[in-house]
Amino acid sequence: MNNERWSPLPYEAWSATCETLHAHTQILGKLAVALAPPEPQLQHAALHLTARGWETRPLPAPDHSGALVVALDLHDHHAVAEHSDGRTHRVALGPDRPVAEVTRDLLVAVRDLVGPVQINMTPQETPWTTPLDEDFEHATYNPAHVDAYFAAATQAALVLAALRAPYQGRSTAVNAWWGTFDLAVSLFSGRSVEPPSNDFIMRNSANAEQIEIGWWPGDARHPHAAFFAFAYPPRPSLGDGSVSPTTAHWDAELGEYILDWDDVRNAQDPHGAAMDFGRSVIRHACAVCEWDQNLASSAEGIAPPVI
Repeated sequence: MNNERWSPLPYEAWSATCETLHAHTQILGKLAVALAPPEPQLQHAALHLTARGWETRPLPAPDHSGALVVALDLHDHHAVAEHSDGRTHRVALGPDRPVAEVTRDLLVAVRDLVGPVQINMTPQETPWTTPLDEDFEHATYNPAHVDAYFAAATQAALVLAALRAPYQGRSTAVNAWWGTFDLAVSLFSGRSVEPPSNDFIMRNSANAEQIEIGWWPGDARHPHAAFFAFAYPPRPSLGDGSVSPTTAHWDAELGEYILDWDDVRNAQDPHGAAMDFGRSVIRHACAVCEWDQNLASSAEGIAPPVI
């Protein structure tokens, strides 16, 4: 196994660029919220990781002229607004351009393609509250750090896609969430639950029993890139499981199982280690949460019995 493609991602070295990139993804997410038809569990608001970076799905143009896609091209380090008729505008992300400048320029580009779009400029689920179009604090953009992030995120996304592929219940695609700045896939049991609060996000995303497996590049709470997994609603015994590999652990403060990125990178088979983690947590969570056994087995590629 060639571990060179599993890039190191020391959070302390790239945290400033990480926050700037996170802020840029918020612009894309807010455009999706404004333009996409609403879906269960806020799937219309999710972005996706592609071969060039973070992207929206095709969004309906408000002027009814076709579709709009907005992306962060992490190879060329531009924000890109593309119309389905072929028109394209590019906005530079660096060198070290403030989030406010990128936000304003990108919204001008969108307006030129499909007409004006109003978005809520307040960042969501972030430790900072400065409106995106006024944020001159977040301006660090190191292309080498972004390259390392994108290489790591790509490998993580491939793991998550492989984990969800055999599952025969409802599941999400591999979503790139711009609020929490992570990649995640959710598997659903088919049972609904009462949301824990009337908060908009909770009311619309936490209304179904699910297991989530994901990856994020680190933050102030956990300054290490890592895979994570949890079940919702939480069960008291969820953290009592023995999961694989042995370097994985339950983080009681986060309420999640964690497998640090460096432990994955240093494994003889990084992809296999990450897959073992996801499958073992799914197996344990399905048992604790009393999911249908056929659904639980399907996550490991075991087909239900023929009756």
